[in-house]
Amino acid sequence: MTVTREQIWDDAPRSKAQGVFRAIVGALSAIGRTFRILFSSVAAFPSVFLRASSRSDLVCQLYVTGIRTLPVVSVVSFFIGMILALQVGLELRRFNQEIYLGSAVMISLVREMGPFSCALCLASSVGSAIAAEIGTMKVNDEIAALEIMSISPIRFLAAPRILALFLMAPLLAFYCSVIGVMGGGLVGVTQLGVSFGQYMASAVSIVDVKDLYVGLFKAFVFGGIIGTVSVSEGFSTRLGATGVGRATQRSVIVCFLLILVFGYMVTRMCYR
Repeated sequence: MTVTREQIWDDAPRSKAQGVFRAIVGALSAIGRTFRILFSSVAAFPSVFLRASSRSDLVCQLYVTGIRTLPVVSVVSFFIGMILALQVGLELRRFNQEIYLGSAVMISLVREMGPFSCALCLASSVGSAIAAEIGTMKVNDEIAALEIMSISPIRFLAAPRILALFLMAPLLAFYCSVIGVMGGGLVGVTQLGVSFGQYMASAVSIVDVKDLYVGLFKAFVFGGIIGTVSVSEGFSTRLGATGVGRATQRSVIVCFLLILVFGYMVTRMCYR
């Protein structure tokens, strides 16, 4: 698959209608390019496992996506759990129902806030780095060099990164939920007068296996969105260093918007 040649408008639009037309064409082209990269990368997943060099690259991407993001993910999820517990606990205190604090925190984190906070951390750290890395390679003609040598940029660059995000996002989302529950328990014990045993008993009693599966599925979808959008924006980079900055900015913005949209859609589909 060739990814280095994109349609470029050299002249400024002569009218507002022409500008709108070009914007629509550009958006449709970006959507088509993104889906093409996703499907081509999924088709290249078997070769990632079969080739030794691709496996080593996958392991490197798993480390970058999972291990290196643990500090920021831990801090974000811990404080999200604390914030949820404090806000919900203050309202429950008005009705003398603090015993349900663990249930409220657990269900919020497992269903929504765990995958959501994990996805935002991955989009802002890993996704932006992928877009900048591939965008720099694009403007330096390194991707064109790969194509000249008959090396597929999709198999060599895109597939390991997208696969790593597919695999690591659910694990990190589960980790976020656990750390968030611990943060909520700390607030419950220190500020709301709820014992940790009572808090955990309430949390475990309310959560269902379906809630866990839905949360992990959301994280899986978010991981694919982050990887595909970031790679696509990197491949579409042009205009030198300025273009790299714009591609990185676009990748984060688009990922955030799609995470919100698909998060709602998955929730609506699973909880009718």
